[in-house]
Amino acid sequence: MKSGNQVREKMSREKPRRANLPPVQENINKLEKVISDGNSYGAQQMYKSISTRYVSAQRCAEALDLLHSGACLQLKHGEVTCGSELAVMFVDALVKGKIPCDPEIVDRIRKIYKLFPQIPVPSNFAVEDDVQELTEALGAAKTRLQSCYSFLKAAIKWSAEFGADKNGDPQLHTMLAEYLYSESPEMDMAKVSYHFVRGNNLKKFATTLVNFMSKCYPGEDDIAIARAILMYLSMGNLQDASSLMEELKKQVQAQELEFPVSDLIQFINLLLLTLEKETLPLFNALRVKYKPSIDREPAFNEFSWYVTLRKSSMACSVEIHFKICSETC
Repeated sequence: MKSGNQVREKMSREKPRRANLPPVQENINKLEKVISDGNSYGAQQMYKSISTRYVSAQRCAEALDLLHSGACLQLKHGEVTCGSELAVMFVDALVKGKIPCDPEIVDRIRKIYKLFPQIPVPSNFAVEDDVQELTEALGAAKTRLQSCYSFLKAAIKWSAEFGADKNGDPQLHTMLAEYLYSESPEMDMAKVSYHFVRGNNLKKFATTLVNFMSKCYPGEDDIAIARAILMYLSMGNLQDASSLMEELKKQVQAQELEFPVSDLIQFINLLLLTLEKETLPLFNALRVKYKPSIDREPAFNEFSWYVTLRKSSMACSVEIHFKICSETC
């Protein structure tokens, strides 16, 4: 895999059309002034047209510099739609240039991500005069969420194609999970969990679940925990499934909270124990006994349940195959 410096050298080769374009820093400085003068829309059109010319001239590294600068500047000035459009174009340029996923590029993506606004949606509106304000706040939140979501989904797809992990870079999944949870006007824990289990921060996942447990409706807390555990198992990841349950109990105890007590949680605990002990016959018995609890969540009924235990290794390799979250996650 080529390093970031090798890519930059490759994409900066001299071409006949190179002389028609100035060094990219000249355009970066010029467009910074356009934005500082308050003409974000005009700057946006220039970013798009000039970056396209750099890409056409096979000066991809300079196109990336321009688009990264533009995305960051627009977001800093509160222009979320413009910033996210340039952010997506930045990822498109990575794809067109066949740029490999490496830590340097992921850090640049993270820099853009951190500039997306994080504004809690108001929840204390009580009088009719506030309805319009709440509607506007919800609309703005949905715009912010969709903008960041589109950017990070594109980045994950790029990293899956040009990186080592077929599921996409774990750091990018964690970023998206965090933003979905903190900024969604309408919480979808299935999507949040989908990205956390493909991420690289199990403790943050546990913290998010504990936080969700403190504010969700009755009966949603144990389903959220069960979904998270089963998602790990569906990826053959028994180790993280068990570690997540341990971390959840640890954090709940540290905060002096009550861990959910239900038949569904009992099923999950026994399921983990069964898989760790490789007692396959007990697996089917558990499914029968706890069917009413499993049936509480419609998505769980889509499971095509079967377990593969590879006893040739010291650790049990587990696969529970099912559908729990659509490709739109």
